[in-house]
Amino acid sequence: MVTGTSTATFAPTPRRTWFGLAVLILPVLLVSMDVSVLYLAMPRLTHDIHPSGTESLWILDIYGFLLAGLLITMGNLGDRIGRRLLLLGGAATFGAGSVMAAFSVDPTMLIAARALMGVGGATLLPSSLSLISTMFPNPAARARAIGAWTAAFAGGAAIGPVVGGVLLQHFWWGSVFLVNFPVLVVLLIAGPFLLPEHRVKTDAPFDVVGVVLSMAGILPTVYAIKHAAVDGLDLTALIAAVVGVAFLVAFVRHEKRTAHPLLDLDLLRNKGFAVAIGSSLIGMMSLAALSYLSSIYLQSVTGRDPLDAAILGIPMAVTVFVFSLSAARITESIGPRTGFITALGAAAIGNFLLLGIGVDGGVWAYVLGSAIAGIGYGIAFSLVSDVAVSSVAPERAGAATGISETSFELGNALGLALLGSLASLVFQRGTGPSGTRFEGTLDDVVTAFGDDAAMVHAARESFVGGVHAAVGVGGALLVAMAVVVAVVLPSRAGSATKD
Repeated sequence: MVTGTSTATFAPTPRRTWFGLAVLILPVLLVSMDVSVLYLAMPRLTHDIHPSGTESLWILDIYGFLLAGLLITMGNLGDRIGRRLLLLGGAATFGAGSVMAAFSVDPTMLIAARALMGVGGATLLPSSLSLISTMFPNPAARARAIGAWTAAFAGGAAIGPVVGGVLLQHFWWGSVFLVNFPVLVVLLIAGPFLLPEHRVKTDAPFDVVGVVLSMAGILPTVYAIKHAAVDGLDLTALIAAVVGVAFLVAFVRHEKRTAHPLLDLDLLRNKGFAVAIGSSLIGMMSLAALSYLSSIYLQSVTGRDPLDAAILGIPMAVTVFVFSLSAARITESIGPRTGFITALGAAAIGNFLLLGIGVDGGVWAYVLGSAIAGIGYGIAFSLVSDVAVSSVAPERAGAATGISETSFELGNALGLALLGSLASLVFQRGTGPSGTRFEGTLDDVVTAFGDDAAMVHAARESFVGGVHAAVGVGGALLVAMAVVVAVVLPSRAGSATKD
């Protein structure tokens, strides 16, 4: 968030501007919700279009990876062609991808649709946040506006499964995508009247090489992780990993040399900024795994329908949203350093409580654990924007904002790829009563051995073991990040010297 004091006198913010903020928050909610909205839909989707284990993970995370890879690029593009123009163009692209996803007939079509949505979504976040800075010259009003933007972004990921559950109770799985359409229509109609245009004249060239190298590094690396989780560490996984790491190394070297880098690596030398980015990355990794795996657990292990599963997710959705809005008041009294440590600790406790879930009971552990984790996530994610921007000089705030948004999306995608793959690996290494190894997803095994109660129970136990492994690692990462904050961040983090 942008904070600070000024002796200048500002006119009251017009009501029209606040209406414009409401319009800007709509795409933020959609982009964040669409990261998690598939969690509850996956069991039904799997039954209808039969994706493989690898295809299921691509359906979930291709959206987040393209979003993360293109956020900074789209922010630079908005500077040149206009933020409002980019926002509206991105909304149209996002809407087209949503319709395509809703009516997908096979996994390949759905993956392509999710990729298109990722491209469109990458234009919406940086454009909306930049326009807020233009629309609210009053620092106090701007801080409130960015606080609402952050709460919408942080809360959207938690609300997504709830919205998905309500829709799935009454409609087919594609409805979780069609819900985007009317919201985007409102944005496209109201945007030209309520939102100002904003562009910056610059002769700085695009870092096209950086864009290509970053995507060429991220996608093969993630593919290697997912392939190894499903099929083992074979030659294909090793080749993909080597290619991905090589491109990532080339990307870092290029960014250090080029005059106009896509990613300003010098920002990471600032302790406050680095801590904020690390916290958002680890926080979103653990949240993504917790949300995705617990959604499958509630439906495929405990036998609940999507609406019942969604209702059990309401406590977490509420705590994430409420504590996102309350974070500024909380950290005013205890400071950013203590705020981060407290938030990461609460999120870790919530993850560890999920170790209490089981095949024949323990739903209480999910409800209590996810609600406590939501308190931590809400505070931490709201702190990220504030510390990331305020810990750097004003002329670098735009780059800092782009990196912080990227860390949220990249963390979400990495959570699905790394912790989701870990859970899948543990599940597929389990065996039934006759020593049969589990292949595919839990739903695949339940469908194939529906009449064999012992086999189905063993498969569910193996899946729960995978969930325990993922949330256990997620909780450990949160604890490790809290320790890093305690060691690295000064006691009065807000007074850290700006670069």
